Amino acid sequence: MGKKNKAEKKGKNGKKKDEFLTEPHDLAAILVQAARSMRTVLSRNLLESGLYAGQDGVMLALAEADGMTAGGLAARLGVKAPTMTRTIGRMEAQGFLERRPDEDDARLTKVYLTEPGRNRLQIIAEAGQHSEKLATRGLTDKQVRTLMKLLRAVDSNLQAARAAD
Repeated sequence: MGKKNKAEKKGKNGKKKDEFLTEPHDLAAILVQAARSMRTVLSRNLLESGLYAGQDGVMLALAEADGMTAGGLAARLGVKAPTMTRTIGRMEAQGFLERRPDEDDARLTKVYLTEPGRNRLQIIAEAGQHSEKLATRGLTDKQVRTLMKLLRAVDSNLQAARAAD
C-alpha cells in the first residue's frame, strides 16, 4: 500500500482537505461562527469596563465623528434606528454619551461622547487588540492581511447585493 498524496489525505470527517469549502452554506456557517466567537471574546474583554456588546462600535464611531444623529449612527453601524435609540439611551444612562440639540437645526438631536466615554476609548482599543491576537494566533502577518482582504471583498459583495435589492 503506497503513501497517499496530499489530494487524497482526508480529515476527521472523511472529506478531503480541499473539500471542506465546497458548499456555499459551509462558508456562511464558518463566517457566522467566527463572527460570533470574535464578538463573544470582545464582549468578555469589554465587560469589566462597563461596556456591553455593540457599545464599542458606537463609541468608536463617535470618536471619529462626534455629534452624529441616532439615524446616522444606525446607518454607519448597520443596525435599525430603534436599536440604536435604545443603545444610546442605555449609554447615556451609563454616562458615556449625551444628547444635545443641533446648533444649526434645533429639530435634530445629536449624540456626543462625554469625558467618561472618551476615557473608555483606550480600553476599547486594547480589548480589540487582545481579541484580534487571539483570533489570529498561529497565522502569519501575510495570512492576516490576506484574510482581511478576502473578508472585505466578501463584505463588499454582500453590501452590493443588499443595495441592489
